[in-house]
Amino acid sequence: MASVNPFDVSDSDEEAERRPNETVDTERSPSEGAPGPPPGNAFSLPADAEPPTLLLSSNRTSPSGEGMSVSAAATSTMAGGVETRVSVDVIAAQLLRDQYILTALEFHTELLEAGRELPRLRDYFSNPGNFERQSGTPPAKDQVLGPGGPLNRAGSISTLDSLDFARYSDDGNRESDERVAVLEFELRKAKETIQALRANLTQAAESEVASQERKNFKSSPEIQEPIRPLEKRALNFLVNEYLLKNEYKLSSITFSDENDDQDFELWDDVGLNIPKPPDLLQLYRNGGSTLSSPTDKVDASVGVAFGDLPGNCVSREPQKKPDLSQQQQSEVVQELEYQLNLLNSEKQSLAEQIKKLQSEIQILKKSVSFPPPATLELCSSSSSSKPCSTNPPSVPSLDNGQYLDIRGVSEAGNDLVSTSTQNTSQSQQQTCNKTTSQQRAQFDQPNRKLSPAFQQALLSFCRMCSESRLGAEVSRIADSEESVMLMLGRCLPHIVPNVLLAKREELIPLILCTACLHPEPKERDQLLHILFNLIKRPDDEQRQMILTGCVAFARHVGPTRVEAELLPQCWEQINHKYPERRLLVAEACGALAPYLPKEIRSSLVLSMLQQMLTEDKADMVREAVVKSLGIIMGYIDDSDKYAQGFELMLLSLGDPSERVVNAVHQVFIPAFAAWTTELGTLHTALIPSLLARIEKLLTQGEHGLDEHKLHVFLSALQSLIPPLFAVVLQNAPFTSRAKPHEDIPAIEVTRFPRPASPLQDMAIIIGNRELLSSLLLLYDHQLEHEGTTGWESLLWVVNQLLPQLIEIVGRINVTSSTCVHEFSRFFWRFCRTFGKIFTNTKVKPQFQEILRLSEENVDASAGNGILTKATVPIYATGVLTCYNQEEDRKLLVGFLEDVMTTLSLSHAPLDSLKASFVELGANPVYHELLLTVLWYGVVHTSALVRCTAARMFELLVKGVNETLVAQRVVPALITLSSDPEISVRIATIPAFGTIMETVTQKELLERVKMQLASFLEDPQYQDQHSLHMEIIRTFGRVGPNAEPRFRDDFVLPHLHKLALANNSQSVESKRIDIAIHLFEAYSALSCCFISEEVMVNHFLPGLRCLHADMEQLSPEHEVILGSMIKECEIKVENRGISDAQGSISIASSLVGEDAKTKFLSKMGQLTTSGAMLANVFQRKK
Repeated sequence: MASVNPFDVSDSDEEAERRPNETVDTERSPSEGAPGPPPGNAFSLPADAEPPTLLLSSNRTSPSGEGMSVSAAATSTMAGGVETRVSVDVIAAQLLRDQYILTALEFHTELLEAGRELPRLRDYFSNPGNFERQSGTPPAKDQVLGPGGPLNRAGSISTLDSLDFARYSDDGNRESDERVAVLEFELRKAKETIQALRANLTQAAESEVASQERKNFKSSPEIQEPIRPLEKRALNFLVNEYLLKNEYKLSSITFSDENDDQDFELWDDVGLNIPKPPDLLQLYRNGGSTLSSPTDKVDASVGVAFGDLPGNCVSREPQKKPDLSQQQQSEVVQELEYQLNLLNSEKQSLAEQIKKLQSEIQILKKSVSFPPPATLELCSSSSSSKPCSTNPPSVPSLDNGQYLDIRGVSEAGNDLVSTSTQNTSQSQQQTCNKTTSQQRAQFDQPNRKLSPAFQQALLSFCRMCSESRLGAEVSRIADSEESVMLMLGRCLPHIVPNVLLAKREELIPLILCTACLHPEPKERDQLLHILFNLIKRPDDEQRQMILTGCVAFARHVGPTRVEAELLPQCWEQINHKYPERRLLVAEACGALAPYLPKEIRSSLVLSMLQQMLTEDKADMVREAVVKSLGIIMGYIDDSDKYAQGFELMLLSLGDPSERVVNAVHQVFIPAFAAWTTELGTLHTALIPSLLARIEKLLTQGEHGLDEHKLHVFLSALQSLIPPLFAVVLQNAPFTSRAKPHEDIPAIEVTRFPRPASPLQDMAIIIGNRELLSSLLLLYDHQLEHEGTTGWESLLWVVNQLLPQLIEIVGRINVTSSTCVHEFSRFFWRFCRTFGKIFTNTKVKPQFQEILRLSEENVDASAGNGILTKATVPIYATGVLTCYNQEEDRKLLVGFLEDVMTTLSLSHAPLDSLKASFVELGANPVYHELLLTVLWYGVVHTSALVRCTAARMFELLVKGVNETLVAQRVVPALITLSSDPEISVRIATIPAFGTIMETVTQKELLERVKMQLASFLEDPQYQDQHSLHMEIIRTFGRVGPNAEPRFRDDFVLPHLHKLALANNSQSVESKRIDIAIHLFEAYSALSCCFISEEVMVNHFLPGLRCLHADMEQLSPEHEVILGSMIKECEIKVENRGISDAQGSISIASSLVGEDAKTKFLSKMGQLTTSGAMLANVFQRKK
């Protein structure tokens, strides 16, 4: 078994301290090449002895070759006579006399830490003059150095601990080489002394305290020996280690809190130099086999049995203890406690000193070349034959420096820590072979006689750097997978910040691989933190790359590590200031859902997403949250979470962002519906809940319906139609007979409505298109020939869902085009999904039963018959338009003709018919069909029906192309304009006005103009008060949008005539009706540009006539008319002044054009709505 190199930078201080009972080989000094003297015998200190700090330099010889080792002398003195005691002042004087400056400094430091300052040492080291260089010539070998002797290469103001030895190059006296050797030797001996003292103290204390108790219990075998403090601490450490390794983190935290007097991070806290036993699992697997005690083990680098040590070795001390008196025993215990306190403080100081010495070694190496390569013989006969034959195989620790180190054999040869595994000769031989195979390559040594110093100086010209962090990494090459992971874990945090942001995704595989395989949890956490913070604001492609890596990581490490390592990274960035980072978190929650423990999936992750949905202000983040929630709903299996899922659906449906709502329909609702299908609550809980909310909304909204909420609930119902049809198919009597095969015809492309997302595709919901095709064939056959007996899911649709929906439709306000459109689309998708046979046999009969087309079914007085409700337009546009074959079109035409006839003859409101025409007229496919229905009304025998047809033309003209207007609409209107009934002729005026507003063909406009002129100028219409009111109302509606020439030449002159004629109207009621309609028309036309001629000749005279009427009939209108007249007069005067002044100068015109350009550019930048823009021009009150 190889010894541990205390200078290996890969070993931590804690790992060095954990190595039990280790001693170190007697090593060669790198500068002198000769072994040092053997170590002094171990000794046992009496109760009143000084703290054994002299061992730090017990093996060092005088550089001048004279004198003997003071500490060795002290050791022999103390070994020969236990009662003999040496004064510390004498020791200090001897050290200074023999120029053991470093040893004296260490001695001084230890005395200071123990609170026992020595004046001699204090005065010496506080005087800089003791370290000044007297001359450039090194001292002779036989020169006697006094206390103030020179120390070469020290500045006049420098002290020993501030010297920078790296500044001086090698000048032949090999001082740098000597200092490297001294520092390495001191560091090694310091660690060795700590281990020896710990073994001394722990074993002595353990033997002393428990010896009497063991005697008592050995005399009574039936009584179980109570647990000793050391055993309790060791067991506590092993139990806590077991809890952590097996992810019982909460239990570990609780256990640590209950044992707050113990540090579970460090094994040395259990006891000084107590070897760490195997973990609990290994102890259990070994059964009751006896583990070897520390005294049975041998150090590979020494190769001697513990019993062969000198007689006053510490292992024989417990045998002498029973001979001591009780007083002596108590004194020993007190002294040991005192030494324990000293050692605790010593441990801290030595740890800092070791670090300082290591840094000095690195600095000194700048001026020293690398030693020549040598062969590392780990299993040689001189030092390693015993370990290979008597010791168990060695196992590398986590980060023990298993590297091919190019910095020299002395730093890389002792990097293995032994652990007891098994004790067979075969495994020992395999270990030796394996170790031999991993040793570095052997190089041919030149047959030269160069001195080592010259050789090192020569090699120093090879410029290599190993004192920096990067140099240390470069100088050693990992020789195992684990070492590679450790190296990557150290290097990646330094690499990432120096990579361009645009190329950082190239590091993702490296980071993830290292995070997967790295053995240290803290390093893994740091790497995953780097991954999520790799890019400041990752774009779509970069986020996809990171998510792909997270999924690969999750597949590799399993659900426990995903929960423990990845989820905390998501939680940290849930409130990040950049939306791209929050978006990454939202997407990661969905991507990792399949790889999380089910309890975490339905609790922590669901809560995280719910928080982001309610709090995040970015639309794209909430959209990703909704999609991730849908994925969670696809994997959740806790039925108690149904209510939370339902509330999340309603919450996300009410989101103000359209993209979020689209994500709900595309992902969340299909996934949630799939879960409720498995629970059996789709048609028993989910759909009824939405219907109940719609009914409640209609009940509360009698005076004002919240159309947005209605749209939210109805759109959710619409997205649930495909899952509902899937439930019907999967629970049908024929489901078990459905078997996909090649003879089944393919499904028609138009069989189902186009799905909003793949999750709403019936083939995907069912499983595949072949199975769906087979089920559809059996479905149609069952409906057509065998009926619905025993088909519970379909019977629920027919007997409960449809009647409830039809009842809701009858309560909707028919004048709300939005509600009518929403329900029409719902029924259209519903009927197309369930098929033509179902629509013809189940849906249409229920509507026809309610819509009995007869005059008795319309309450003309109250106007609340079913034909006046929204049921008519929804049935016409949502059910009868599902299929577009000839018989379907005939059925729709007949229904509309019957409704028009019935409503007309019963004098009922036409709102339901108008809603049907508006909804159907939005689709050009139905224009011909609607014109056919209107022509039926044009030629009807009843004047009421003809009058209704004339009014319906007004709704149809806006959407019909001009060809149909010229060929079908205008001839029908001209026919009606010559109808014997005056009411029919009057009903055509709004349609003529709409044509003037929308059509651009001059021929059509002239024909309409002639017809309107005949209404105004024909003497038979002079006393037609209703006709005049309809014309004025139409002019006020279409005038602002009509062609300017038509407005100036026709509309305004005739309005002037009507206003003038109204001044002489004798019937006051007619006069005020005309005046009010004229006021509304003039108010609308005042916003238009009117030429000065028309303004003077027609507009202002008409206003003055109207003003005369309003003075007598409506004073409040008279004030407004007066202000309008003044404004028009001012406009006319300004135009006259500008004309008199002549043409505007070029400069003024340029200024005007510039102002106009600026104004238009500002107008173009406005992003306000139309209503807000209108408010800009309102006069302040």
